[in-house]
Amino acid sequence: MESGLRLLLDTHALIWWLAGDETLSERARAAITDEANSVAVSAASAMEISTKFRIGKLPDAPLLVQDFEMIVAAQGFAELAITVRHARLAGEMKIAHKDPFDRLLIAQAQAEDMVLISNEALFDGFAVQRLW
Repeated sequence: MESGLRLLLDTHALIWWLAGDETLSERARAAITDEANSVAVSAASAMEISTKFRIGKLPDAPLLVQDFEMIVAAQGFAELAITVRHARLAGEMKIAHKDPFDRLLIAQAQAEDMVLISNEALFDGFAVQRLW
């Protein structure tokens, strides 16, 4: 595994990591556990998880929603705030993909030169490096 990568977790990758879910690929798991790599979680993921919990799509996530910052910090992950630049880049994307959370993650990965840990092959068409 290449060392020194700056990783950004897609929301599903974060959830699967925290749950110990086998759906998270071995390659992604290895990159996350490699101490040479830095791992970040976007504020967009906090919003996505909270939103999905509120509307009933993530009913098993009350503790994650309540203690999101503490859980992220306990994993040794950095928080990645959404900047005006990130939001502008996400809004400017001329893509059919309408999911605002994915748009923000793509924009953040592009702007911050980060590798996106995601199973979303759709991301490969957006000038972002994806690891799965």
